[in-house]
Formats: sequence, structure tokens, C-alpha cells
Amino acid sequence: MDVTKAIIPAAGLGTRFLPYTKAIPKEMLPLLNKPAIQYIIEEGLSAEINNFLVITGKNKDAIANHFDAHPELETFLKERNKSELMASTEKILRSTYFTYIRQSEPLGLGHAIWLARHAIGKEYFSIFLPDDIIISKVPAITQLIKIARQEKGSVIAVQEVSPDSVSSYGIVGIKKQITPNLFQVSHLVEKPHPKDAPSNLAIIGRYVLSSKIFTSLQDISGYAMGELQLTDAISHMMKNNEKVFAFKVQGVRYDIGTPIGWMKAVIGMALQDPYYAPHIKKFIASIDTPESFLYNSSKNIEHQL
Repeated sequence: MDVTKAIIPAAGLGTRFLPYTKAIPKEMLPLLNKPAIQYIIEEGLSAEINNFLVITGKNKDAIANHFDAHPELETFLKERNKSELMASTEKILRSTYFTYIRQSEPLGLGHAIWLARHAIGKEYFSIFLPDDIIISKVPAITQLIKIARQEKGSVIAVQEVSPDSVSSYGIVGIKKQITPNLFQVSHLVEKPHPKDAPSNLAIIGRYVLSSKIFTSLQDISGYAMGELQLTDAISHMMKNNEKVFAFKVQGVRYDIGTPIGWMKAVIGMALQDPYYAPHIKKFIASIDTPESFLYNSSKNIEHQL
């Protein structure tokens, strides 16, 4: 089983980050010195995925521009012996194929995936949700591809969450536990009440799916109310005898879908980076000292004007 194509749904408005996202796509939020979506592409490349189908919306041109050639900048950097500053994007340019598909209105994740159906043959493909950045020795998508080959079925990435968090996720029901980290899925429940959750295994933003998902999306689109949900299509696929598995991926997952989550990701990733870590650790250690640049009420000077 070869998985060489990835769908990246990136058409959302990013309202939680307004006004920043009025002109700049949320997928271009900086994480250290790279935009968030570049980490997604690099994860795919490390798994030998080189064909990326990006579902975009209005005002998303910055994504395509980032992964395009920039001869003037390249010449400028070469003349100043600073070509290494663009090395990571040049590697992507040499190794990948991008297709951009416009989602004209927000009709759900399932609809976004369905738009790429003509570019996927009768093959397994991957899905990356840009809000989830997963840092691991073995790329998360590589872990899923291995399971898909082993079990000859579709695979969803999951992680354990606390009971008070299940209502924020799609949750998997377990048909059979195969290993401590691998489960065959019985059904999916979208954002259940804690008392109705079939498990504490939450779906996170990596999938390897059979192309049969497009038939299921087509079938449920006729009676779907409002947005077309990917979880509904996966459930439909299982009812038609397609095996689906859930795998607890190894690694650290950052949810950058909210400003707080993004800030945690920046700090967490900086603390794992050999260049940035010493600076951030020193900065944090100095918080309660007079030399700290952070706000400290005891250092606030107040007087009568």
C-alpha cells in the first residue's frame, strides 16, 4: 500500500484569531521561524508523501505564495551568502506537487475532503488537519501508514483525553482492542456529552483513509443536515464493511486552533529546540527577578500626577 497523496483542509476563516486572520491565513501563523502549515508539509515529505491537495478559501493566496519560487529573494540571499535561510522551502519546492482547490463556502470537513475526489484514484490517501501539529521521532502520519498496511484498512489518529474534554472532539467507540495502542473502531460520536462518550479516545488531525470514503460522502450528502461531516462518512463506510482502526500516535500534539493553544505550541516547541531553548529557559527563570521584562505588579510605579 503506497500513500503518496495528502488532503489539507485549509479553507477556514480563522475567526478565533481575528483581526490577524482578516488578511493572513491561520495556517500561516508562525511557529518559531516557519509558518504552521510548513510543519505539516515536512511531516508528509518525511513519509514520502509528495502530492498535496490544499483546500483553500478566499484570502488564502499567502499559502500558495509561500510554497512558490521567489527569484528576487533567492538572488538577494545568494549575493549575501545567506541562501541557507531559504533551504527548507527550496527542498519543498524540489520535492512536492501542490494542487489548490477552492471551497466556496464552509460546508464542513466532509465537504472539503469530497472536493478533492477527482485527484484521488482507487487508493489510500492521507488527511492532515493544520490545527494539529504533532512532534515525534517517527512522524505521526508514518505511524498511521504502517498500521494501514498492517491491517489493510483505514486508520484514524487518536489520543486519550480527560472526561471533561470529550465534548470538544469526535470520540471513537471500540469494537476490539488489538494492542495497547491499536483498536478496531465500532462507531464514532461527534462531540458527545461526557456521560454518552463511548471512550476517552479523541480523534485528532491525522487520517489514512480508503478512497471508499468518497462514495460514503456522496451517499450521505443527500440527507446530511447542514455541514457534511467526515465522521458521518467514516461511520457510513464502516456500515458497508470497511474496517477502520484507531491508533494512539506517539509524540507531542499541539492544538493551535486557538490563541492559547498556539502560544503553548510556540513555547513548547521553543523549549525543545536546541537554539531557542536556552534563551526561553533563561527568560522564564527570570520572571520574578528585577531584571525581568515581564509584567510584575510589584514593579509597577504609581504616583500622583
